[in-house]
Amino acid sequence: MKEIEYFYACHSVFAYLGAWRLAEIAAEHGARVIHKPMDLNPVVAAAGSAPFDARSKTHTYYFFGREITRWAEYRDLPWIMRRPKHHDNPLGLGNGAIIAAQTMGWDVHALSRALLQAHWRDDADPADAATIAAIAESLGMDGAALVASAQSDAVQAQHAANTEEAIARHVLGSPTYFVDGDMFYGQDRLDMVARALVKPFAQLPRQTA
Repeated sequence: MKEIEYFYACHSVFAYLGAWRLAEIAAEHGARVIHKPMDLNPVVAAAGSAPFDARSKTHTYYFFGREITRWAEYRDLPWIMRRPKHHDNPLGLGNGAIIAAQTMGWDVHALSRALLQAHWRDDADPADAATIAAIAESLGMDGAALVASAQSDAVQAQHAANTEEAIARHVLGSPTYFVDGDMFYGQDRLDMVARALVKPFAQLPRQTA
């Protein structure tokens, strides 16, 4: 079975915009999606990108304004038309909930999409335990058990490991997908992900400097 490694953060708008298309591609090709939620800020910093709040007004308007509105319309997804109030809160709990669900064999795909949509449609706080539990309960999951697992040392260690792995593999931001080691950054590359599941792209020689 082909695999899609999926590096992202539970508050990422572009992960939200691509989440349903990713599920469609996985189903169409019989591929397994491996969720690897990560702490986004250190990954972006390690990639050499400017912090989000330090980018120019032109960049912010285009990538976090116009692009979002177009993709939301194109994917027919609702969002709140502004930066969520809780967007800068810590990601450990929300990301941890996704890791925990995957570890426990629960429907990690549904939970991931629900967390992303709740943040961008309802301004849900990914750092609030009651919010995470309620979203899980809406999907028929044991919310208290999920939150407890998300906060555990083992799950938080996996969250840190995912972040370190993303840095080591030169992930640029959220979402990033890997198919057979080939990296695709951004949900606008999902058609390429689909193609790679069928026919790998030619590889460039590795840079030596």
